[in-house]
Amino acid sequence: MPTKPTAQTQSSTAAPKAKRETVDVLVSGGGIAGMIAAAAFGASGFKTLMVDPTPPVTVGDDDASDLRSTAFLRPARDLFQRIGIWSALEPHATPLEALRVVDTVGADGTPSEVRTERQFEGTETGDEPFGWNFLNWQIRRELFAVLPTITNTEMRYGTGFKSMLTRTGEALVTLTDGTQVAARLVIAADGRHSPVREAAGIGVKTTRYGQKSLAFTTFHERPHHNVSTEIYREGGPFTMVPLADIDGRHASAVVWMNRGPRAVELLTMEVAAFNAAMTERSAGLFGALELASHRGMFPIITQLADRLAAERVAVIAEAAHVLPPIGAQGLNTSLNDLAQLLDLATQNPATLGDQKMLDVYAKARHRDISSRAFVVDKFNRVVRSQDGLLNAIRHMGLKAVHDIKPVRMGVMKAGLGPLT
Repeated sequence: MPTKPTAQTQSSTAAPKAKRETVDVLVSGGGIAGMIAAAAFGASGFKTLMVDPTPPVTVGDDDASDLRSTAFLRPARDLFQRIGIWSALEPHATPLEALRVVDTVGADGTPSEVRTERQFEGTETGDEPFGWNFLNWQIRRELFAVLPTITNTEMRYGTGFKSMLTRTGEALVTLTDGTQVAARLVIAADGRHSPVREAAGIGVKTTRYGQKSLAFTTFHERPHHNVSTEIYREGGPFTMVPLADIDGRHASAVVWMNRGPRAVELLTMEVAAFNAAMTERSAGLFGALELASHRGMFPIITQLADRLAAERVAVIAEAAHVLPPIGAQGLNTSLNDLAQLLDLATQNPATLGDQKMLDVYAKARHRDISSRAFVVDKFNRVVRSQDGLLNAIRHMGLKAVHDIKPVRMGVMKAGLGPLT
């Protein structure tokens, strides 16, 4: 008859116990928003762990590099100063002194003809630029370098979120390497397909426009004078955001929105033909344009989460909202999420992640996000349309927004902070 295993034998054959860690904040997602969230909570005294299964691409010539740019507005800069990362970012910033909006007419393959243009000056709302522009891959590179220097902060690439069990006092998160992490607050900053949001049972509503955007860097003959230029025509805007000169040549980051088939055509177009097409689309405002990078393509959607919080979970950034790339609203709206969450946490650290805190966060951000999504959605529908009446509305609306000072000031101030 077999003998009963001894306790020592049982111990040696048992499965190893999962590693257990305890933190204040677990950030799921190591993109720009996730890295900034980790820096913000760590710098504010909360033990913070950020995880992401994929290392960031921190060079510009990799096929996977993010060639889009982000114009961080003044509130974002203020947040970066508060958490101690602005000094690392500022050397790579190009100031945005003004926003130039140009209304044009034309068809694919023909030069755009300028109907009217207006310029919004940053000095009207302060004695400094509207914001500061960065290439996204550069932001990732600098954040990747600075995060290890921030106390209470650990970033762990190559390991991601797997599952989660929440209860009143904490969330117990299992990572893909088997580690279990007990956290008082889990921040879903893991993108539009957020695994944390899905695990929390939060759905989304998605609006598709049949548009895609190309993102790339271009050289141009004429200087930009630190002015961001949005050139509108049916199909969507052609936006040139200032960059520092590259090898002594004037350069800008471009986001070019089009109907899907046209965007695909442009993506695969031979370079000389593409240079001619984007020069025509820019109405020749900067002289001849020349491609200075490879081209990336991204779908244009509006996506809003049904809720911004669940038990011990806060949903931020693209996990909470995805907006068309108009008016620098995307990542700046994400940082408004973070600023609101951080303020609530630092005002009363003992309540970090509890239901009352999360309810206040969700209520405060819902109104601002919904308002911005509504405005950007309607604006995109007008500017992409080929309808003559809507084109006339776009033309008249641009002049009215700029030429009526109270309206102009209201629009600029709304762009710099949460809508009230």
